[in-house]
Amino acid sequence: PDCRYTCHQQCRSLVQLDCRRPDPGQLSPEGTVVLPCSQNVTKAVEEKPEPPTLEEIKQKIEKYNARVTNCLLMKLSDDGTYTGFIKVHLKLRRPVTVPAGIRPQSIYDALKEVNLADTTDRRTSFYLPLDAVKQLHISSTTTVSEVIQGLLKKFMVVDNPQKFALFKEVRKDGQVLLQKLPLTEFPLYLRLLAGPDTDVLSFVLKENETGEVEWDAFSIPELQNFLMILDKEEKDKIQQVKRKYEKFKQRLQQSLKEAGHKPG
Repeated sequence: PDCRYTCHQQCRSLVQLDCRRPDPGQLSPEGTVVLPCSQNVTKAVEEKPEPPTLEEIKQKIEKYNARVTNCLLMKLSDDGTYTGFIKVHLKLRRPVTVPAGIRPQSIYDALKEVNLADTTDRRTSFYLPLDAVKQLHISSTTTVSEVIQGLLKKFMVVDNPQKFALFKEVRKDGQVLLQKLPLTEFPLYLRLLAGPDTDVLSFVLKENETGEVEWDAFSIPELQNFLMILDKEEKDKIQQVKRKYEKFKQRLQQSLKEAGHKPG
């Protein structure tokens, strides 16, 4: 059969198809290669940027520390890793699950790495304040996944870490942009690149909005709590609608009453 296969001339040496022509020595691209076009053939694989050298990291840290005003400096180690501080804003709209009847973690428990959540099986749910901020001392090798787990441990939250995600909040041209960070990202490196000013870059912990709720990740008490919250929100919304139309009804009746007293 007549083969109508075509390809760019740049790809000619890379393509070889046997179209079963009567002449077996003729390969399809040979006679059907199109003329060179002005468009360049794009590379399928983009090259990743080279990681910064130790000297580049040292210069960035010196520049960073020169702008620090709260003594929260970054420190470089001989092996090229470095430590520093990040602040995470907790903006959770849903309640979290914590052990019931457990006192806040003391300094002694923190130093001894005592997990108070393991001391009881009783659970309760409550809302964290929307303006809650937690400061963490982390390493350049600390990943987003480890930051999330560390935050949950400090607040004694026993929910599945997969329910949460860490976002970077960037202010640009008067707009606030939120971007979800991959679990393998290194937050301290992002902090180093952006500088110490939290108005330029800040970190936010939110629910992991994946489009579909994974109900299997929630416990029975959590699901029951969600039903109670939804029931309350539904009743509040019904009351709002009733009040709205009750006011409209009163204004309408008042207008009709005033119109009835006017002549002809």
